[in-house]
Amino acid sequence: MNSLAKNGFSTSAITRAWHAVLVTTAPVALLDAASLYFRSFFALPDSMTAPDGTPVNAVRGFTDTVARIIVDRRPSRLVACLDADWRPQFRVDALPSYKAHRVAEATPQGADVEEVPDTLTPQVPIILDLLEAVGLATGEATGFEADDVIGTLTATEETDPVEVITGDRDLFQLVRTEPTPASVIYVGKGWAKAEVLGPAEIGARYGVPAEQAGPAYADMSMLRGDPSDGLPGVAGIGEKTAAKLITQFGSLGALVEAARRESPDLPVKTRTRLNEAADYLAVAPTVVRVAPDAPVVLSRDDRIPAEPADPDRVAELAQRWNLGNSVKRLLDALESREA
Repeated sequence: MNSLAKNGFSTSAITRAWHAVLVTTAPVALLDAASLYFRSFFALPDSMTAPDGTPVNAVRGFTDTVARIIVDRRPSRLVACLDADWRPQFRVDALPSYKAHRVAEATPQGADVEEVPDTLTPQVPIILDLLEAVGLATGEATGFEADDVIGTLTATEETDPVEVITGDRDLFQLVRTEPTPASVIYVGKGWAKAEVLGPAEIGARYGVPAEQAGPAYADMSMLRGDPSDGLPGVAGIGEKTAAKLITQFGSLGALVEAARRESPDLPVKTRTRLNEAADYLAVAPTVVRVAPDAPVVLSRDDRIPAEPADPDRVAELAQRWNLGNSVKRLLDALESREA
């Protein structure tokens, strides 16, 4: 970079050139695995079954999605990120309503069991078996959610661009430009309608500053709330108002402080609402922001192999669970990377 500057290139031109180099580097794909297999389960009929009658719609849909990711996005590395704890205690301690409506039961050990469709539960081990046999890495962190695994792997990635593949908007908070670009491939409407969202796209869509779109999205979402996660938000403050407030004050912390000081820059009604929600706003960051330093453990090297790690095991799984065409497409995707 210094040699470019000495030869008359401006700092901004050097920065743009450096980012161009980064963007052309093959990305690391971080998969929100549960989000993808849940969506596959609901998108495909449960008439897709193994010879013993076990539904395999989520397995086949997930496998096809991974194949499409490898072919369409051309990542050099891939991690299927898992929930070691779908409702971590540190988040429940901060906000007891966090995902409380999703709890099906509590185990004798005190852990909460998530409500999952009966025909999906037996498919998850099949997905994990197939990933292992193919040679694709999984990642998890004891006491943390998949979002935290993704957040940590993103925060610590200093070499390749990051692409987060998810149907969960919570992960929009991870978009960035430095030290390597990070974007979200949002599959809320399926892979065929996947959207590639970086800081500029998040900024434009939600009305927050593009230069801090990730953190600003997280701050906005705390104000807005999210009933699906048990986040109450601040009464009377919707998405547009939340975005305007975060843009105006720069961060949730600055906004809360302005309300506490009864700043004239805030309407009286807004100040009142923020101060009444002070207890919630004090704990919301712990709940909403993904961990950048979770103790992530990968099952194997995250480089995508050119051929399956255990071909015999892959063939056995494909036959046992009637996954033929889906597994073939995944193996073809691995081979296509060498073309």
